[in-house]
Amino acid sequence: MQRPQAARNGSPLASSPAPLEAGPEQRTRKMRGRKRKKPTGVKAAAHKSSSLASHPSSSDAVSELKSWSKRKQRRNIWTVNHIEGTKLRMNKRRRPSYRPEDQEAFYRLLEDPVIQSFLEADMFLKVSDKYLLSMVVEYFGRVGLPGHLYNRIHFFLALYIASDMEEDNLMSKRSIFQFLLGREHWPDLYKEFLKLKVEFFHAMGHRAWVTPELCEEIQAQNPHHWVWSRVRQCTP
Repeated sequence: MQRPQAARNGSPLASSPAPLEAGPEQRTRKMRGRKRKKPTGVKAAAHKSSSLASHPSSSDAVSELKSWSKRKQRRNIWTVNHIEGTKLRMNKRRRPSYRPEDQEAFYRLLEDPVIQSFLEADMFLKVSDKYLLSMVVEYFGRVGLPGHLYNRIHFFLALYIASDMEEDNLMSKRSIFQFLLGREHWPDLYKEFLKLKVEFFHAMGHRAWVTPELCEEIQAQNPHHWVWSRVRQCTP
């Protein structure tokens, strides 16, 4: 056969037309082979992430975060800070990211039984006072997913990052693992949660800081909702 001989000679250009005709066919077979292999990896990744709290949308959380990780840059707002004579001092303030659909998603998730149990258990509001919960709304806006796609996992990811930013209390944050992943399984699954946290933080544009003024603005959109009564008094 001519093809094996040409391969043994190592000639980059074979004189026979047969290899030239076989080249595209070989490339097509290779591409088909790659396409057949790809779903296997996707299924493996989905199976790995689906173990997270046995939540059916955990794999969707990963794919959606990756697809929305590239966000448009927000334009800044300049506000007058001080006027003295002819001098005008101005401050640059970033435009809030949260949208009405982010607020709707947040209030919808407050009805989730696991989230409700978590909020009830946090009696001293160490990881779920009204300011940390306001940050969840703003984080939803920074990620930018359509509001109906946010689920329980996104809520706890955002709350964990908010706690990282403001409190960094490891013992209090551990309660998130226990409620989301289960008291028996969280030691085996929390590393998967932390990987998702990195994806969520990247989708936010690595912007975790939220001002108290912005938190109060979010609360003022629906001031009589029960969640905004979660004011931290003191911690033992």
